[in-house]
This record gives sequence, C-alpha cells and structure tokens, in this order.
Amino acid sequence: MSNTSSGGIGFTGLLTVLFIALKLTGVINWSWVWVLSPIWISFSIFILVFVVVLLIAALMDIKKEKRIRKMGRR
Repeated sequence: MSNTSSGGIGFTGLLTVLFIALKLTGVINWSWVWVLSPIWISFSIFILVFVVVLLIAALMDIKKEKRIRKMGRR
C-alpha cells in the first residue's frame, strides 16, 4: 500500500518563513509588509485569477443568452 499524499509548506510558505527568520535575526531591516509579501502577493494573484475566470464565465453566459434570444426571434 502506497501513501502518496502531497503537501508541505510550499514555496510561498518557505519564503515567508525565511523572511521572518531573517527579520527576527536582524539580517534584513525590511518593513513587516515586505517580510509578509509572499503571502499577500500569492493571495492577490489568486484573487486576480478568480476574478478573471468569473468575468470570462459571465461574458460567455451573456453571449449564450444573446444567441438563445436571437434563435427565439426567428
């Protein structure tokens, strides 16, 4: 039996932990906004992709409705 569960911290999580460690040890003197930037940048990209997918779906639905109405008029 093979257990092939994937998971883990991922690139964003690893980068965030690295930035936090560097900030707390004084190696970098960045603002906390930039230390935590891998999290909010990833979240922003996710939201952007989600909104684009919703817009495409809405436009396709509008186009489909127009086509149905056009066929009904004949």
